[in-house]
Amino acid sequence: MPSADAPDAPSRSRNGDVVIDVQGLSKSFNGRTVVRDLSMQVRRGQIYGFLGPNGSGKTTTIRMLCGLLTPDSGTGTCLGYDILTQSHLIKRRVGYMTQRFSLYQDLSIRENLEFVARVYGLADPRGAARDAIARLGLSGRQDQLAGELSGGWKQRLALGACILPSPDLLLLDEPTAGVDPKARRDFWSEIHALAAEGLTVLVSTHYMDEAERCHEIAYVAYGHLLAHGTVLEVIARAGLTTWTVAGDHLLALADRLAHLPGVDMVAPFGNSLHVSGRDAVKLEAAIAPLRGDASLHWTQDKPSLEDVFIDLMGQVKDNFQ
Repeated sequence: MPSADAPDAPSRSRNGDVVIDVQGLSKSFNGRTVVRDLSMQVRRGQIYGFLGPNGSGKTTTIRMLCGLLTPDSGTGTCLGYDILTQSHLIKRRVGYMTQRFSLYQDLSIRENLEFVARVYGLADPRGAARDAIARLGLSGRQDQLAGELSGGWKQRLALGACILPSPDLLLLDEPTAGVDPKARRDFWSEIHALAAEGLTVLVSTHYMDEAERCHEIAYVAYGHLLAHGTVLEVIARAGLTTWTVAGDHLLALADRLAHLPGVDMVAPFGNSLHVSGRDAVKLEAAIAPLRGDASLHWTQDKPSLEDVFIDLMGQVKDNFQ
């Protein structure tokens, strides 16, 4: 074994449960800052979700955190290795599942997994493939061509390929896009099972229900880390007061509400509107005249994660502009 002083030895963290510890990461492309001064810690066995609009820097952030992309500035470690000087060692211990299915369409499930096992130099490729097939519920389909699989089954196969070499860190880039609700639920059940075994997972997603399945989340918008923590912490820190209003002519009502002082966000939710503000007193004063309208039904509600994210979106400027 290499000594603690050897160049390739993982650095010793003050907390052995911290898998990712970075400070001040920034990255620009063609003069546009994609990530600005980001600092973050992720613990072992945690499912850490990244949310934000398209082009907000989620994927760039994830790639820098695990040494797959070199930041312009900043420092940190991933899996105990320096992200600037030891990225080649980090890559060996990371599984990466992209949005696009990247396995061989004309090979069967079993053949794809055996091929991946051989690429990673596993001692028993057939046995490793067989175990992955059993774990992910692919038994009975092992001889089906990958190109004939539905989106949900392709997703399971891609996950199986990622975990074959037993990585310590798993990266999932919007893994359930275009997948039906049951397949998504099954996928997340497996991710939680893997995390319970000690695997750390970084996942980017646009789905609020998936964000709520993460142990912690980070909201990244146009290069800035705007919020992070557990879902309950993120909602509490936003300091929003939310009312739900149902009734007739909601489109006109939404336009009227949006121009009132004290109303910071109006968003349609089914047959109602969520009306939120950062100052509870000003918000209640704004809606008080409308609450006497018998055609409208008002109820005070808890702000949702989506309320918080819509509000955060309104506080930052698109870095393409």
